[in-house]
Amino acid sequence: MGCGMQVTNKLVVAVSSRALFDLDESHHIFEQQGKEAYCAYQVEHEETILEAGFGFALVKKLLSINQRLAQEEPLVEVILLSQNSADTGLRIFNSIDHYQLDITRAAFTSGVAPYAYVPAFGAHLFLSVNAEDVSHALSLGYAAATILSGGRDTTESSSEQLRIAFDGDAVLFSDQSERIYQEEGLAAFAENEKNSARIPLNSGPFKGFLEALQCLQSQFDEQDSPIRTALVTARSAPAHERVIRTLRQWGIRIDEALFLGGMPKQAFLSAFGADIFFDDQKKHCEAAAEHISTAHVPHGVSNEG
Repeated sequence: MGCGMQVTNKLVVAVSSRALFDLDESHHIFEQQGKEAYCAYQVEHEETILEAGFGFALVKKLLSINQRLAQEEPLVEVILLSQNSADTGLRIFNSIDHYQLDITRAAFTSGVAPYAYVPAFGAHLFLSVNAEDVSHALSLGYAAATILSGGRDTTESSSEQLRIAFDGDAVLFSDQSERIYQEEGLAAFAENEKNSARIPLNSGPFKGFLEALQCLQSQFDEQDSPIRTALVTARSAPAHERVIRTLRQWGIRIDEALFLGGMPKQAFLSAFGADIFFDDQKKHCEAAAEHISTAHVPHGVSNEG
């Protein structure tokens, strides 16, 4: 894909403050004692550094990519979106400074859901621990996911390379085929995919994010790329052909494609060394969450009702 990525077209990831840092204690105060007690607690503890949250390790790896190329402007930017006020958010920026995270832009919304600022910042992905915010963001057409697990520590990952794994249907692609599978069964699904092998799948909510990742990858030699992507899908032959032809038609290269035919995904995600895995089905996320960072994409037929 000739993305022609310039430094003005950098990869932008928006992350909520509770995804970046462990704010469980103060959030509990908010739920039990109200906003006023929460605000007082945050101001009182604004010099107390927050522990890492589920998305911390991912953010650190994303930002480290900027060190690989000598650019005046960073190729990766992380934006903070927070329901804190600017006053209570001082503790969050003190923690950002402590960990030396290059995060300079933020929106503090004082209790209002912040996802409306995703397009204003030009973000390709919104990560949060608030499932309701994520669902609203997805309904507006933004790539968004609820991060369910991840390292709550500041230790370095075993690999410097950022490895991102995606499910296919309802994530990279639309849920059209998954809907046939759930409503009519495996035989109908297989027949439909075989008959539609040369008809590209419609886009899912994460197509744009994958495109942005590939544009970033194009700034590096393929053998020296700081990012590696994988498709990890329950599909198998002959349903694989439509996926391959769709990616080809889109002009998107994915580094690894695993067609598992319904096998559990977690062992393959561990073998790939995924830093994060995006899947629309909660049960797949919960199974994988014991091994790697996972993020639920509440989109498509599996999340209706």
